[in-house]
Order: sequence, then structure tokens, then C-alpha cells
Amino acid sequence: MVRRVFLALLLLLLALPAGAQDTCRLCYSDPATRPGERPLRLEIFADLSFSKLAQTGAGGGSATLGPEGGKQTSGGIIDLGGMAVSGHGRITGEPGREVRVELPDRVPMSAADGSDAELVQFTTSLPRHPELGPDGSLEFSFGARLVVKGKGGGNYRGRIPISVDYN
Repeated sequence: MVRRVFLALLLLLLALPAGAQDTCRLCYSDPATRPGERPLRLEIFADLSFSKLAQTGAGGGSATLGPEGGKQTSGGIIDLGGMAVSGHGRITGEPGREVRVELPDRVPMSAADGSDAELVQFTTSLPRHPELGPDGSLEFSFGARLVVKGKGGGNYRGRIPISVDYN
């Protein structure tokens, strides 16, 4: 008899955590989402690449790459060709929900030789009020302006922090 009661209590204790997971607000959820809502995910599958540029003098210059491509240069920077690539990403989450995508004002860039530049004036292909589709996803592209000050060249690298939230 004691053995049966012990076994029943043991089974009951093992079953409680599984039932409690359905109501746990901290389990498997993103704090920015409501209970039962799919958390947002951002995947970047094409990095921003300006391809080949050259600096013609010590005055610096810039190159602008739009979200749909199209590279323009100004100042002491010229385009040497090559295939420039706009950044491309995908947001997934709750179908039909409006989202807010925030790109930084500026991103510092650096090259292996110590020279630096910065990315500014980010643009995207997103509509004014972006919304996830019926499948819960939204793809977008982005571009920016690369500003090189003074004399410095190289293979610039940097990280672009992009944040995504539900509206």
C-alpha cells in the first residue's frame, strides 16, 4: 500500500512540470512577445558589399549602395567595377503582425592596416509600415553610404546591428 502511494506521488510529481510548461511565462519565450505569440527572428543572408572602389586622392570620398543595388561614388572615390551586393534579410514571426526595423545611424568600419571609414544613411526596401505576410515572414534589402575620410584604403569590415520588434 505504501509502495503504491509512493509510486502514485512520484508519477504525479513527474507529470507536474510538463503541465506547468504551458503556463510558464518565462519558458521558451521572448520578453518582447505576448504569451502564445511567435518570437521574431532576423536572418541576414547577404552581406552589404561595395565591391571594388579606388581612392584617387587624399581628400576622401564616399560610395552609396541602394537597397536594390545601384552604386554611386563621389569625391575622391571611383568605382572599379565588380558586383556590388545590397544586404538582404528575412524576418519571421507572428503572421500578419506589423514590425519595426531599426538600422543604426552610423557603423564604424576598419581595415587590417588600421585605416577606418564609416557606414551612414542606411536605406531599406521596407514599406512605411512593414507587416509580416500570411506565412509569418518578410524579406527586405538594405543599403548605405560608405564614407572614407582622408587617405586610407583596404578591405573594410564592421558589424551592422539591426533590431526588429513588434509594433
